[in-house]
Amino acid sequence: MSRPVIGITCYVEPARFTVWETTTALLPYDYVDHVVRAGGQPVILPPAGEPATVAGRLDGLILAGGGDIDPARYGRAPHEQTGYVRDFRDDAEFGLVAAALELRIPFLGICRGLQVLNVALGGSLHQHLPDVVGDRAHAPAPGLFGRMPVRPVPGSLTAEILGADPTEVAHYHHQAVDEVGTGLAVTARAADGTVEAVELEGHPFALAVQWHPEASGESALFEALVRHARP
Repeated sequence: MSRPVIGITCYVEPARFTVWETTTALLPYDYVDHVVRAGGQPVILPPAGEPATVAGRLDGLILAGGGDIDPARYGRAPHEQTGYVRDFRDDAEFGLVAAALELRIPFLGICRGLQVLNVALGGSLHQHLPDVVGDRAHAPAPGLFGRMPVRPVPGSLTAEILGADPTEVAHYHHQAVDEVGTGLAVTARAADGTVEAVELEGHPFALAVQWHPEASGESALFEALVRHARP
C-alpha cells in the first residue's frame, strides 16, 4: 500500500548548521517522524511561490506551529507581545487552508495551524493569553513546554481519537482562540477555559489543536490524519 502524501507547512528563519548561517526553510523533525511512523509520506511546503496550487496533489495537510498571525487579519491592532509575524507565511497558509477546505482534503492544524484555521473562518484571537488566564502555564519559559491536561468534548472526533478523559499534553502558545470561526465546534478546553481543539462541521476530517502533539510520544492525531488521507 502506497503512503499517502502529507504536506507540512514550515518556517523560514535564519538558522545555523554545519558551517553555514543562512535563511532556511525549516521544520522540527518531530513532525516528519510522526507522519512517517503513522504511515504517511511527508512533503515540506515552504511559504514561497503559490503552495495552494499544489493542494490537489496532496492526500492530507498539516499546518505546523510558528509565529503570530498579523492581527490586522482579524481586525485588531497588534498587542505589544505579538511577534514573529511573517506576512509571506500568512499569505501562503491562508491560501492553503482555503484550498484544503474547498477540496475537502484531510487537515490537521497544530498550534499556529489552529489559529490560521480559526481566523480564515472569521474568528479572532486572544493576542496574549496571560492577560486572559492570569498566568504563563501555556508557555512557561522560552523553549520550555508547559505540561497540562486538556479535556475533549464527549462525542467529538477529538474525543474519539484521544479518549474522553483529560489528557496531559505539551503546550507552547501565548495566543489562543477568542471568537470562534464560522462552522467550527470547540472540542477540547484546558482547565482555565482556553480553547484547545476545534473541528469543522461537515468536513470529513478538519481538526486543529492548540497544543503540540509532535513534541511528545502522542501519535494518535497523526495516525487519524493518515487514515483519513489514504487514497
